[in-house]
Amino acid sequence: MPIGVAAAIYLEEYGGRSMGARIIELNITNLAAVPSIIYGLLGLWLFVRMMSMGRSVLAGASTLALLVLPVIILSTREALRAVPKTLREGSYALGATKWQTIWHQVLPVAAPGILTGLILALSRAIGETAPLITIGAVTFVTFAPDSIWSPFTVLPIQIFNWVSRPQVEFHANAAAGILVLVGLLLSMNAAAIWLRDRYQKRGLS
Repeated sequence: MPIGVAAAIYLEEYGGRSMGARIIELNITNLAAVPSIIYGLLGLWLFVRMMSMGRSVLAGASTLALLVLPVIILSTREALRAVPKTLREGSYALGATKWQTIWHQVLPVAAPGILTGLILALSRAIGETAPLITIGAVTFVTFAPDSIWSPFTVLPIQIFNWVSRPQVEFHANAAAGILVLVGLLLSMNAAAIWLRDRYQKRGLS
């Protein structure tokens, strides 16, 4: 999220309408619509092979970070565009610098929109399996990863594995895994919505 928000601030507030900013904006827009399996291939080449991370937790997390980065950047830019120009002009008139205006005036007003984008990004990342299978997530784990360099799986893959087995005990495990996944998603969404509403009330006051 910090990288995505920082990139959006640069493109929206500092990049202007330069050719470089337009090219970056076009690429980010295209990346937001790319199928997730392509990010798996990118993660396999970049993190697993080129950066020698192996088929590890860190490689999987980095791949998911790339997956949600365009969503965060685009939603943050839209939130920044929604901030009235008069707010910036008033801050400049009082002697604030550009960065002081962005940090103290623009970002607090744009925070609800930014957090909405974060909700969408988290919701997409938590259910992804295709890119992680591509970089080598195992389908059945009999151990607990003890470091960021350990092999890994994700809950949707594990649930699919349990459901495909004939034993009743595995079906019970799958049901429990589904409840954990839904509970985790609802908890993260609730936290983001609470923060968004808090910033909205602060902005109105």
